[in-house]
Amino acid sequence: MRVLLVNGSSREKGCTYQALCEVQRSLNEENIDSEIVFIGNEPMTDCIACGGCVERGECVFDDIVNEIAQKAEKCDGFVFGSPVYYAHPSGRLLTFMDRAFYSGSQHYRFKPAAAVTSARRGGTTASFDVINKYFTISSMPVVSSTYWNQVHGAKPEDVLEDKEGLMTMYNLGKNMAWLLKCIEAGKEKGIDRPENNKVRTNFIR
Repeated sequence: MRVLLVNGSSREKGCTYQALCEVQRSLNEENIDSEIVFIGNEPMTDCIACGGCVERGECVFDDIVNEIAQKAEKCDGFVFGSPVYYAHPSGRLLTFMDRAFYSGSQHYRFKPAAAVTSARRGGTTASFDVINKYFTISSMPVVSSTYWNQVHGAKPEDVLEDKEGLMTMYNLGKNMAWLLKCIEAGKEKGIDRPENNKVRTNFIR
């Protein structure tokens, strides 16, 4: 079993990274393979709703989104981490997730996921809510912890002093590992994922 942890910060080894490292430490204790991926700090193109991914099977902009899609296909669970900007996740992460989930939703469906947010002080729960909505529209079980998945600090060393935040990250890793093992045990008993049907209704006819 493998979990992909996506660092949506512009700083590769900043506060968000510290939080993800604690989740990874917990996963490693449970013998769950994991990888932290930094989505970079170069300009990233937004989704332009061209629909090209329907024909290609991947985003028409061949960048980190498609690169991580290849990894996601082989993963069993996900953690998406973001710093808080104006009570909102980073625009970089949202651009990434818009394109990743629209062009490659099949790589994420029915796989457990969790959101992690980092802030100096406030805006974490609002950001947490935004990221979680990607999961709940994609039939992904949402993994929780013993508090909202957030850490606090203006710099990485501050996060290391947030003992409750770090414990929340650690417990999140344990809960992710537990759910992955439950899903695997279910598969061994012949319990497969459901087949979902979709109907689209426009509110203006």
